[in-house]
Amino acid sequence: MTQPEPARDVLTVNAGSTSVKVTRFEAADSDGQPASLDEALDGPAPRAVIHRIVHGGERTEPEVLDDRAVSQLRELTDLAPLHQPPALDAVDRCRERWPEATHAACFDTAFHAAMPSGARTYALPRRWRERVRVYGFHGLAHAWASGRASAAVPQARRVLTAHLGGGASLCAVHDGRSIATTMGFTPLDGLVMATRAGTIDPGALLWMADHTDENLEHVLDSESGLLGLCGTGDMREVERRWRAHDDAARLAMDVWVHRFLRQAGGMIAVLGGLDALVFSGGVGEHSAFVRGLVADGLGWLGVAIDDSVEVDDTLTDVSAPDAAVRTFVVHAREDLQMLAEAEPLLQ
Repeated sequence: MTQPEPARDVLTVNAGSTSVKVTRFEAADSDGQPASLDEALDGPAPRAVIHRIVHGGERTEPEVLDDRAVSQLRELTDLAPLHQPPALDAVDRCRERWPEATHAACFDTAFHAAMPSGARTYALPRRWRERVRVYGFHGLAHAWASGRASAAVPQARRVLTAHLGGGASLCAVHDGRSIATTMGFTPLDGLVMATRAGTIDPGALLWMADHTDENLEHVLDSESGLLGLCGTGDMREVERRWRAHDDAARLAMDVWVHRFLRQAGGMIAVLGGLDALVFSGGVGEHSAFVRGLVADGLGWLGVAIDDSVEVDDTLTDVSAPDAAVRTFVVHAREDLQMLAEAEPLLQ
């Protein structure tokens, strides 16, 4: 997808579990990033505010936020307890501060809502399946990354996007549509993350529930992942210790890479092959170490990276000259994806 022209005087609010990213697009040729939501709220009223909401339930399109919509989104909090509350808190503050502005939401789950039924359905009794299903997350980031890669290489129909940060997920994108993703019913599923365990045998969860009185939600969300394996969730520190031959860091990366390759293999199988691999997110964009480990593991498929290429802050082709699969690093711009998706609501 081509980069959209920013709409005039629009604020985008991207509330994560621990931080809020705010961008104000004041004119078609300029944009700024207030230091915080508080700073943005102290400024003049924008024409519109677009919020990133992690969980939209069954929604497939952006939506104007009125009292009814906010109430419905609040009912989904138990499905994304770390992300939904701060996002809706930001919505409440912006609607109260600027009641005359248009307030809209873009949903991380929407990009995955049209996945094939086989990809979004768990093998559960019918009475559970309507509620307990694969929703998928990081949809705005995956849509942006895959769109940028497809714009660079239009013939790349089978794209695997790897959004790697504190939270991490893979998405199989075929002809611009999500057909499979590693996060499922909640953002706990899938890859090993900074503090989240990723996929784990449900029988192990039942065993832990029976044999401990610990808060399993807290353990799986905040004490697991890289942190649980080696004492830090910071990939930069893991890399430093890995290079120093620290045993715990080596184990953490062995587990991380194994889980990545195992789940990437499933995504590639569903795609029927691979034309392009895209890295985004803080780790994906900034860690040549991680990209190199992944490329080595997928070398059999034709993935190869040129380490001498300097990555910029837009889109960089880091493929080796003879690589059969094109590899890109894409700077995550969920704010621009939100602008593009919500533009029809702002007319």
